[in-house]
Amino acid sequence: MQRSSSYKPIVEFENMGLSYGDVPETLKDITMSLNEGEFRFLTGPSGAGKTSLLKMIYLGLRPTRGQFRLFGEDAMLAPRDSLPALRRRIGVVFQEFRLLDHLTAFENVALPMKVAGVNQNQYREDVSELLNWVGLGHRMGAKPPTLSGGEQQRVALARALVSKPDLILADEPTGNVDPAMSERIMKLFVELNKLGAAVIVATHNLRLVQTLGKPVLRISDGRVSRAPGAGGAS
Repeated sequence: MQRSSSYKPIVEFENMGLSYGDVPETLKDITMSLNEGEFRFLTGPSGAGKTSLLKMIYLGLRPTRGQFRLFGEDAMLAPRDSLPALRRRIGVVFQEFRLLDHLTAFENVALPMKVAGVNQNQYREDVSELLNWVGLGHRMGAKPPTLSGGEQQRVALARALVSKPDLILADEPTGNVDPAMSERIMKLFVELNKLGAAVIVATHNLRLVQTLGKPVLRISDGRVSRAPGAGGAS
């Protein structure tokens, strides 16, 4: 179904460029937007800049030129003390899991809610449900050093989603799991998208991209374009 034009853009880049030092720009002349409730895949060869683009959206990197608005705010001019509030609206699954080794899987997933001051009685069910969804209901009490790489990835995924963010950014979220779990994870993204979250998934798994039929953005030579034959808006 084509979304109404009344949906507001939550990510807007205009003539954005990113460079690391004096080397040629990693990303150049990026003009794109993501509206509320939209789902986009992000593809491209290794080293093309997919992770850099996601980190800029998360405010982990700042563009070196151009304009960038996030949730309607000018992210280029936003004072540093306003950034945490914007980040709390984003669920991030990067390739570095950043789990706390001294906490259990349950406690790692619950951490964003605890930091936000939510009472445990209010989030216990959501945490348990997410861990069950990603196949780790039986490992809730396990600590990261005892989990495999794929299990740690799924804990990180659940942690990113537990606060029901407005925007989900996922960098190769199915890279360390089997095909059945890959499909299960993607189904979770689709369900959250149906509930209103905007989603960007960077992936090399073209089979998943083709299966879901969502619109695809491709990074090549530092530029972002709509991939030929990409699906329509959901």
